[in-house]
Amino acid sequence: MATIKDIADQLHFSVSTISKGLNGASDISEKTRRLILDAAMKMGYIPKQSQRLGAGLTRICVFIENMDYERVEQFGYDIILGFKLEAASERWDVSIVPLAMNRKSECGYEDYMRANHYAAGFLLGFRLHDDWLAQIERTNVPTVLLDNVVYRKNVACVGVDNQQGIFYAVEHLAGLSHRKIALLNGEADSCVSRERLAGFRLGMEKCGLTVQKELVADGDDKAEGTGGVVRKFIREGATAIVCASDLLAHRVLCELHRASLRVPDEVSVTGFDDLPLASYTTPSLTTVRQDRLAIGKNVCKVLVQLLGGNSVSRLLLAPELVVRESTGRPKPEPGSKK
Repeated sequence: MATIKDIADQLHFSVSTISKGLNGASDISEKTRRLILDAAMKMGYIPKQSQRLGAGLTRICVFIENMDYERVEQFGYDIILGFKLEAASERWDVSIVPLAMNRKSECGYEDYMRANHYAAGFLLGFRLHDDWLAQIERTNVPTVLLDNVVYRKNVACVGVDNQQGIFYAVEHLAGLSHRKIALLNGEADSCVSRERLAGFRLGMEKCGLTVQKELVADGDDKAEGTGGVVRKFIREGATAIVCASDLLAHRVLCELHRASLRVPDEVSVTGFDDLPLASYTTPSLTTVRQDRLAIGKNVCKVLVQLLGGNSVSRLLLAPELVVRESTGRPKPEPGSKK
């Protein structure tokens, strides 16, 4: 079993630096903290106060569908990392179970949990129409959902405030004098997409702007349709495009480059998530950051409450707008005063 000294030797850091990284100290950089947490997970580090024989460990199952999580640049990576680190401090035995997207489960959720002796579950990436989500509306198993809402005593939702995040993006663009702002949202059947659309509408209303139906579109996992949507937005006069994810924003940047439109001189673009790629796009991407490591840790804190018999409905973390190079003031219209 790895110790703090083992991690220090592996990374060539001092033991005190490793300790700070593991305990969330504010006087080390984000890059260093990530290196430490990543190494700790890969080496199987468990906090000393949590080390004990496996017998009696609380078993928790994490189900993942339609979400990448195995590499640092993927959305689910930090969520799982934060969850595992916090779970170790609770002396939980965590299983990660990827599920085939939209495949009907061979057995019921509660049957599966009971058969495998799991005390609680955490579900990531499930769409609203999925088979198990319908079952969770009736479950007695303590369960946390990421960004999906089920009103049930034993079930809680943890995530970022999606409405507030998109509101921030619209407010930022309106403050730069954009008046025709488009939204490229996520999939229509997603709870997250509904909340982000609500945030877009609220932001436009608060800034005295009109939502044009021609400037709102749903996105999906396929890149092929992005070009047509972007071209339509430009034809309709959009000077800024709010995207519901950094991956969608990256596609939009590529399409604008193909159309020889400069960002942000001719079109501004914002994303959502603050994935590592947001810092390395050309230009670097203005985006809404959600602290995915904190989300993972807070899922554990909510599960503690549910396992203790306390009901929790929703825990929403505040998002943060990260302004980079992909947003700027729109070009003055011909004949207008600068």
